Amino acid sequence: MITVALAKGALLKESVARFSAAGLDFSAVLDPDNRQLMVPSECGRARALLVRNGDVPVYVAYGQAQLGVVGYDVLREHQMPVAQLVDLNFGGCRMAVAVKESSGYQRAADLPPHCRVASKFTRCARAYFDALELPVELVHLTGSVELGPITGIAEAIVDLVATGRTLKDNGLVAIEDLFQTTARLVGHPLSLRLDRGELGEIIDAMRAATPTPVVTA
Repeated sequence: MITVALAKGALLKESVARFSAAGLDFSAVLDPDNRQLMVPSECGRARALLVRNGDVPVYVAYGQAQLGVVGYDVLREHQMPVAQLVDLNFGGCRMAVAVKESSGYQRAADLPPHCRVASKFTRCARAYFDALELPVELVHLTGSVELGPITGIAEAIVDLVATGRTLKDNGLVAIEDLFQTTARLVGHPLSLRLDRGELGEIIDAMRAATPTPVVTA
């Protein structure tokens, strides 16, 4: 039986829709009364694990799930040994450096050396500031990192930004982007090598169901 790791939260509804297009109906996980964390598909040939976004690549890397859907930001941060199969082109946002609007900083390089930067994504932040050759002290937060500059625990933050409304409502502004992120279909490398065609069919169907991103001038 094929096991698929699905992330709770913002990516779940569209993930279920894409697997449905590929012939696997996991719509039961969208039922607000559902409390099961392992849900069989309607056809009975697959099951879904309902996990936190950051745990998707862990279950896939260890082979407890053959496929999963997770944000590219999580893949960059955790760097688990999974195969990236399809950019699903939904759940788009950006990883950005943000500061207090009143700070006067226009770009990340304007930050003072050895200042504190708060983030849930400390690996991504470290790689970015190392590339700038700007030494900073990273403060790992798991909740609302926007509080970092507001309380003074940090001069800046590195976090995901979608519409930017949360930043604006808290007096912050994004000054530089690290990278763009979207949902990705990932797979367990060994399972893919041993696949007798069933996984390949699902991957191909999901690739076919993925709209081509619109490129604007």
